Amino acid sequence: MADMSYEKSYYELGYQLVAGTDEAGRGCLAGPLVVSAVIFPPSYTNPLINDSKTLTKKKRETLYEIIIKDALSYSIIEISNEDVDKFNIYEASKFGMIQAVKELKQEVDVILTDAMAFNYDNALVIPIIKGDSISLSIAAASILAKVHRDKLMDEYAQIYPGYDFKNNKGYVTKKHLLALEELGVTPIHRKTYAPVSKHLNKQLSFKF
Repeated sequence: MADMSYEKSYYELGYQLVAGTDEAGRGCLAGPLVVSAVIFPPSYTNPLINDSKTLTKKKRETLYEIIIKDALSYSIIEISNEDVDKFNIYEASKFGMIQAVKELKQEVDVILTDAMAFNYDNALVIPIIKGDSISLSIAAASILAKVHRDKLMDEYAQIYPGYDFKNNKGYVTKKHLLALEELGVTPIHRKTYAPVSKHLNKQLSFKF
């Protein structure tokens, strides 16, 4: 269960602000990568916050509102599918986390990540294996990113019917792959991903 143990260990060492950061949509064929960063007060606790993947949609949405109210600071940013294609998903994830931390209202001393290492000026970056199920700040960031991204994909489901984005959120499913085969590639698909790239000759029908 996620808690503030990691965060508290750095506060006890004298660091002033500890943030957690995480992303949603890394393995998707369509849509943006969404990255969030969260800072909680050192004494904060909430036993309901955990890795977003372990929570129901309703619980995530409820916790989203609690997190943005209780956090000292939070940020949510979007990395477009074009930038994911341009930089690759690993570099896009690192860039997104750096930008999310920069968007926070306060400068942080420590950044906790879900196993993602990168350099950040004037802050210690701590990658934690399965961090979204260990650190409360990372878990909260995973929830903010997931809820925000799911809402975006619900909007795209209206723009691009037939791909079942309402249900698959851009991830690989049989229905999604069949839609790529029959309808072609939309402007929000990640064209460097193999299941998409083989259908690029069909994307012309979606150009405006």
